[in-house]
Amino acid sequence: MVIPFRRVDRAVAPWVRTRLRSAPGAALSLALLVAVTACLAAAFPRALERYEDGGLRHAVDQAPPSRSVVRLTSPGPLTDLPNLPDLPQDRREQALRSATLKGQYDSVVGKVRRPLVPDPRLSSYGVTTTVNQQVPDAWLPRPDARPAKIALVAPADLAGHARLTEGRLPRASGAVTARTPEVEAAVSTDTAKTLHARVGSVLHVPGAGRGALTVRITGIVAPRDRDGVYWATEPLFRTPVLKLTDPSDPYSPRYWLGAVLLPPDAAPVLLGTQGRPYRYWWLAPSSAGLHHRDLDGLRSSLASLVSGPGLHEVSTVTGPLTDADTDLDDVLAGYAQLHSGVATLIAVAALGSGTVALVVLAMAAGLTADRRRTEMALLRARGASLRGLVGRLFAETAVIAVPAGALGLAVAVRFLPGARALPAVLAALAVTVVACAALPLRAAAAHRLVRVPALRHDVTSVRPSRRRTVAELTLLVLAVGAVVSLRRQGTSAGTGNQLISAAPVLVGVIAALLLVRLYPLPLRGLARPAGRLRGVVTHLSLARAGRSSASAVLPLLALLTALTTASLGGSVLAGVGDARDHSALLAVRADARVESPMDPLPAGLADRVRRVSGVRDVTAASVAYRARPKDGRQTVPVVGVDPGDYAELTARTGIGAFPAGALKGARGGPGAVLPAVASPSVARTYGSAPFPVSLENGGKVTVRVVAVRDLTPAVLGDDFLVVDRAGLGAAAARPTTLLVTGPDADGRALRAAAGDAAAVSLRAEQRAQYVDSPLQTGVERLYTAAVAAGAGYAVLALLLSLLRAAPERIALLARLRTMGLTRPQGRRLLVLESLPQAVLAAAGGVLTGWAAIGLLSPGMDLTAVALPPSDAPLNRIPLHIDAWSLTIPALAVVAVTVGIAALQAWWAGRKGAVRELRAGDTR
Repeated sequence: MVIPFRRVDRAVAPWVRTRLRSAPGAALSLALLVAVTACLAAAFPRALERYEDGGLRHAVDQAPPSRSVVRLTSPGPLTDLPNLPDLPQDRREQALRSATLKGQYDSVVGKVRRPLVPDPRLSSYGVTTTVNQQVPDAWLPRPDARPAKIALVAPADLAGHARLTEGRLPRASGAVTARTPEVEAAVSTDTAKTLHARVGSVLHVPGAGRGALTVRITGIVAPRDRDGVYWATEPLFRTPVLKLTDPSDPYSPRYWLGAVLLPPDAAPVLLGTQGRPYRYWWLAPSSAGLHHRDLDGLRSSLASLVSGPGLHEVSTVTGPLTDADTDLDDVLAGYAQLHSGVATLIAVAALGSGTVALVVLAMAAGLTADRRRTEMALLRARGASLRGLVGRLFAETAVIAVPAGALGLAVAVRFLPGARALPAVLAALAVTVVACAALPLRAAAAHRLVRVPALRHDVTSVRPSRRRTVAELTLLVLAVGAVVSLRRQGTSAGTGNQLISAAPVLVGVIAALLLVRLYPLPLRGLARPAGRLRGVVTHLSLARAGRSSASAVLPLLALLTALTTASLGGSVLAGVGDARDHSALLAVRADARVESPMDPLPAGLADRVRRVSGVRDVTAASVAYRARPKDGRQTVPVVGVDPGDYAELTARTGIGAFPAGALKGARGGPGAVLPAVASPSVARTYGSAPFPVSLENGGKVTVRVVAVRDLTPAVLGDDFLVVDRAGLGAAAARPTTLLVTGPDADGRALRAAAGDAAAVSLRAEQRAQYVDSPLQTGVERLYTAAVAAGAGYAVLALLLSLLRAAPERIALLARLRTMGLTRPQGRRLLVLESLPQAVLAAAGGVLTGWAAIGLLSPGMDLTAVALPPSDAPLNRIPLHIDAWSLTIPALAVVAVTVGIAALQAWWAGRKGAVRELRAGDTR
């Protein structure tokens, strides 16, 4: 008999769909967790890259043109150069014409290698003279009876970079040669004002082998961008300067030096002067396409153009004597130093928050594994293979995690454009892989062997294995090595050692592992005397806290890592703020400073300043900057102050504090000796014996050094003598400086009160200038965001920990109610049971943060983050412990724990006890 074949239909309830429908809330929670984590992980490298690129572009843009421009110069075709053939006059003139220079400029720009790209809008070229020409015209100013000198310049595209204010732009009539008798020119508004030039003025420039060249001023122009490359690379083009005939002698005669601007086609006439003309090409780097990842290539291209193969290629176009010079390499080196100083700091925050996020993902997988422990044990008992079980779990998790990770990546890319996609993709992929693999790996470890589920999973039934002990010892060795490396190398070395960046995280991990092993011991010790008390709530809560789940290592790891990162991050941000405050105070020496360095301040100004909003106190000082001790050539500022007011100011600011009685003594009269507070160099030079000091107004006083201080508020320099103002004459005692106390002083009102009589500087404005680079701002924001994210994940880890224990706690309450436990006692039991672990975790977090900061502070330098390189102090800015950063996160952990436990107890009290008292329930 033939049995007909029947096709067996596949199961109508696929595994993945069934599991997702059975627990939609858990699936949605996992998707949200993965999406948020993937978004943060993908956003971090994109935000960091944007800040890095912004910092590099800011460094190039903010550098003055005299530093950032690549200056290519080549002498004109002269006839007296050795080893070079003489050129005919027409070819020499042709080499200076605008068409020739324009072709050379285009060729030079084309030969510059990427990523160094010249900006055609800012770059410039032209012809100017090497030797400044002395002109005899009488209408030019002569400060010390010395005739003025001028530089003849023929820049390209004057009309595009200047605005005509008077007259017309100069023109070249016909073909200008070296023998042309007269040319037209323009001058800038500053030059016209200083040198008394007007439209129609005539200059006579001495000729070389010919008569004087007549230069007629036809127009006065105002620069469109005074600080741009066109005008600021050589400031003489727009602003004349007062020069010394002998630069080594400050008292030598002076003369004016200015520039006149010829039309480009008039450049050949410079060959007929004694100015020895040369051609120039100023290449301004374009910052629009600069990226931090191209920094090494940018420095290589710049080195090639300045003194390498690039310069050789340019010389084939511009001439064999072409020279290149720039300070752009120093600008790039300064940015590289700044980046190396902040790289390790930001890596510390990233690794700390990343560790907490990974722990939370693992805890979420552990919560799911515990919820389905009986189900998976039953499947294994009925013949399910471990590989098949792991594959199904991976598939159902991937269905949730992959779309969520892609969504998080898309959100990060959408809101943070302008960065590379690969780092963000890798970060989001890592989060997704961890989320997909956490549950299968947890299930594989728990159900590798087919066995009956254990009824208890606390620390009394699960002892640490040898493998765990070896792993913990390995982590301990890594933590010690990281701390030692960080203390030796420091964060300013820029070594890129990730072990150094992981040092705070490793310290937190070691502390968490140590706390997991030790915290049951004091709880059990407290449980014994608590058993003698009336009532069972206290004893039962301590006993249960001491026998908590053996899987508490992950919550403690998350909490301690987050607390360590938050303490370190808060201390870093507080240290940066303190460093900026102190540096601003040293720059101003008070909350505000009103100063007239040359003349005394107007009478009544101090009273007007006192009435300004936000001003608490005003301390007046008279400073004679040109006082000469012992009638010598060295000058020392002599500061006359009121001893009482000034002593209070020094104590308030902490700058050179001294008692008021130190300056009280003889007050004038023949032979009177004034006590003085001196700087160390002045005290070493003149000793403690009385010595005379000649003041600027012709008066003389005798002073004696009675105290030595490194700094004093009234003088910004390092040398000073501070005396009682009453011992000076009436003229010398008139105030020249007002030191204002009041952090909230209105700067606009202070400037209105001072008028044109004094300069006003504010400490708050000085502090704002220290945020010099977007990279510094970005590091602060990323550090703050990393600390906030770590804190959020720590709270989530705490919530997951309590949710994991919620079923067992609710069942316990149901059973205890049958024995007479009231609902208020049940609420107190849950709160007291969770409180010891939270308090120990908070205390452990405070101690861990304190120890981590103390261990790592010798190797962490905050200078690069706090201050720009131009204002950086000679000494490093170390990391200090901030008490608020240690205590606030720890107290927040305790508060959140109590709040969640109270909410859980309230919810458990609302539910009935029938479900929790089912027979056979192992909870």
